[in-house]
Amino acid sequence: MRRPVSLISALATTALLLTACGTERAGAGNTGTRAAVPPSRTQVDDPGKAGVRITSLTLPSASVSPTRSTSVSADNLATGSGVVASYEVTNEGTETLTYSVVFTFMGGDGGAVTNQTAIVRDVGPGKTVRGTVRVGELPSAAPRVTQAKVLKVTKVPASEAPAEPGTCPASGARVSADQGDAAMGLRIVGLHLDNCGTGDYTLEGYPLLELLDKDLQPVHGIKILHGSGEITTGAEPDEQPRPMTLKPGESATAGLVWRNTTESGTPVNVPSARVRAKTGAAPVTVTPDLDLGTTGKLGVKPWAKAEH
Repeated sequence: MRRPVSLISALATTALLLTACGTERAGAGNTGTRAAVPPSRTQVDDPGKAGVRITSLTLPSASVSPTRSTSVSADNLATGSGVVASYEVTNEGTETLTYSVVFTFMGGDGGAVTNQTAIVRDVGPGKTVRGTVRVGELPSAAPRVTQAKVLKVTKVPASEAPAEPGTCPASGARVSADQGDAAMGLRIVGLHLDNCGTGDYTLEGYPLLELLDKDLQPVHGIKILHGSGEITTGAEPDEQPRPMTLKPGESATAGLVWRNTTESGTPVNVPSARVRAKTGAAPVTVTPDLDLGTTGKLGVKPWAKAEH
């Protein structure tokens, strides 16, 4: 009497820093066996940028669909494409910094497939912090990721970094900047203030700005204007500044408006802006990456209560 042939499923895992993950694929031939295919981890000789570099890149097996994660670790069931870059951030400065790092993941032809941003907080002078960044789910038509690099690094004093989502600073006012909007050379970035405290927060007039270069030093020669009238007539009309009181849970918005026109002269890029919501308020440094061209002008819209 012939015995039934048993089918054995093999699982394999590979360690990546603090997280273990692996991939599976269907076996070949007529046996029906599912063979474990560990992801490929490659050391990366990356000079990096501004103290940030990629140290290794983990890719799923070429035989596994890049749009579907089959990780055997419960912690990694939602890792998407299965692509993971390990990185390190070294603070070569003299003050504690918070970094915003944009990583770009590329296909075999060097073209960008997707970008991912990591926020690395409170890196002390001379210290190195290590972490990982994962690529999420990719469209089915996306090329297979084969390489990665550090695209952009911005840094702010840790004491002036925007508050983490879901947290509220001691001031009770959470200030942040959005990703902005662009059309026909016109750039608009929104500033947002949320009263996350327990008391009222009063505002009047315009945010106070100090423009900073990549080394967090003041940028001179830029005319900061109240309103956007000298910049464009294409933006929404400026509201007149007026006093307002934000109750807990209420918000206000302002805006930065500029053109990145380049004519004669040297173009100016301002990666960071130190924002005070009003006179005497604690500074918050945001990173709107103001590509001002050669215009030499930046318009600031007044605070207006946000509608909910």
